[in-house]
Amino acid sequence: MNIDSVGFVMSAGGVPECPPGARAEIAMSGRSNVGKSSLLNSLLGHKRLAKVSNTPGKTQRLNYFLVNDQFHVVDLPGYGYARAPGSARNQWGQMMQGYLRTRRQLVAVIQLVDSRHAPSREDHEMVRWLRDEQMPFCLVATKIDKLGQSKRQSALRAITGALELPETQPLVPYSSHTGEGRGALLAWIEHALVTVAGS
Repeated sequence: MNIDSVGFVMSAGGVPECPPGARAEIAMSGRSNVGKSSLLNSLLGHKRLAKVSNTPGKTQRLNYFLVNDQFHVVDLPGYGYARAPGSARNQWGQMMQGYLRTRRQLVAVIQLVDSRHAPSREDHEMVRWLRDEQMPFCLVATKIDKLGQSKRQSALRAITGALELPETQPLVPYSSHTGEGRGALLAWIEHALVTVAGS
């Protein structure tokens, strides 16, 4: 897949505010410090498309980006930011659950985990939910450039083992800094969209 055009569409505070229409949506989920904004910018080829902050938890709404005038990538609020007020975490959680459970345009999820660390409790919960709901998803191990070549495969095996994922589960090691994994992730998105169109 080539990215020919991309642009910010809107920021929604919940499902009732999401764009109308039948365009397919690929959601991006992960912890607030997993590098989601950097990956989004890298994946879509725009350095300042999503705001990158040194302070986790900045994404608090459903941010919509239109890609190739064909489908939306939806940046979900990051979860697991301990310093956020409890009321804010609950609000974000309810918004995410409402979107993931009821948004009919949602066809697949890009689930981010940090390649350098064991999956968090929230990572486990998210992956379990995706599997229980039979939602197609690609697991993306971010910041892979931070690991030496000798440690990468063992780190990836540890992540998939901890999450109890089958060998058939799509897994893409990704570096927003070098672009490693971009082609593989774009190919997975294209496959997900073609699968939906053909169903």
